[in-house]
Amino acid sequence: MFMKSWVVRYTGAIVVGLMYKIFYIIFSPLTINSTFFLLDPFFNVIMKGNSLVFDAVTFSFIPACTAASAYLLLTVLILLTKGIDYRKGLKMFIVGSAAILIMNIVRIITLILVRLNLGKNYFDSLHLVFWYGVSTLFVVFVWITLVKLYNVKGIPVVSDMKAIWKYFQ
Repeated sequence: MFMKSWVVRYTGAIVVGLMYKIFYIIFSPLTINSTFFLLDPFFNVIMKGNSLVFDAVTFSFIPACTAASAYLLLTVLILLTKGIDYRKGLKMFIVGSAAILIMNIVRIITLILVRLNLGKNYFDSLHLVFWYGVSTLFVVFVWITLVKLYNVKGIPVVSDMKAIWKYFQ
């Protein structure tokens, strides 16, 4: 049974990796529209395609703004962890994705407010801090929280390798 589960999970991880653009298709509109609807009551903002326009400042949402790699990483971690059944994995994905989406929207709104109130230099600096540091740490935090919340005992890949080693001995 373990070998069948292992093959299905790892095949799923490969397929998800190859179809990573699905995360852009799903989460780009969610990210842009949510940001717009949260800012619209407080600012004169216009949504034009993948951009938000505030008077003279335009924020264009490129694919990286969606944080699709975070959703992909979360999915792959779930699939590559022994002991997570489909139901638990789906719950973990939904909760983890909601946390990533909320944090990403908070990040975007923070960056917009910094740009509008403090200028481009502060925006550029803070954007780099978010991009290279905070985003990665947040995904790690989400994963650790999900592992504790859903009582996951396995370690991605490592637990499978140990089980495979025992299986062939």
